[in-house]
Amino acid sequence: MPAPAPTALPTRTRGIAAGRPTALVIEDAEEFARLSSRILAGCGFEVHVARSGERGLDVARVHDFDLLLIDVALPGMDGFEVCRRLRTFTDAHVVIVTAHDSEVEKVIGFRLGADDYVTKPYSPVELAARIRAVRRRPRAPRTDPVRRAGEIVVDVAGREASVAGAPLTLTRTEFDLLSALSAAPGRVRSRQELQEDVWGDGYGDLRVVDVHIGNLRRKLRTALGAPDPIVTVRGTGYRLETAP
Repeated sequence: MPAPAPTALPTRTRGIAAGRPTALVIEDAEEFARLSSRILAGCGFEVHVARSGERGLDVARVHDFDLLLIDVALPGMDGFEVCRRLRTFTDAHVVIVTAHDSEVEKVIGFRLGADDYVTKPYSPVELAARIRAVRRRPRAPRTDPVRRAGEIVVDVAGREASVAGAPLTLTRTEFDLLSALSAAPGRVRSRQELQEDVWGDGYGDLRVVDVHIGNLRRKLRTALGAPDPIVTVRGTGYRLETAP
């Protein structure tokens, strides 16, 4: 039975038709675009398709999708970069699709804000089950593009941080930890939460969080010329203070 054609791409902001959730498939391969569209339609979604990452970003900016299915191997901008940019303005659920069953790629995808990861070739049953599981989770809070905690400023989209207006040189992991802490300043983040935010679920040794937090704290102390604002909450995790 032929797969139903995906709905035409929206050209302006509009509401969800007849109360149906909406999904955007960002996929250049015709076979997988049609297969995933059929599966999503079977899960109750109104489905749209974009053939490139650039087009997918343009469409997502004018329509509030509930779910985004993104292929990694896109022409031009790859799916990881698409996911990173999407997370600066949308809280939609994101499922990454790739032909490589690589642990490294999974970690990258989760760090960039993906909710799940599916490897090609996937079965309709597997993809449908993963989509339903993702939909049961609360949508992630929308990323605030610029966060401030005292003299610290974190530009999430630009992946830059500064202290009192001076650039702060951080590794990728240190920036991700600072970004995770600055998302909820004043609130205690457990080591497990930070590990999942930065390395992805199931990474392993929680001590790696402590090591990188220690490196981040030393850089903040040097930049501030004062005690750093990251507070250790014994037996729980860390908190970023908002006061100078």
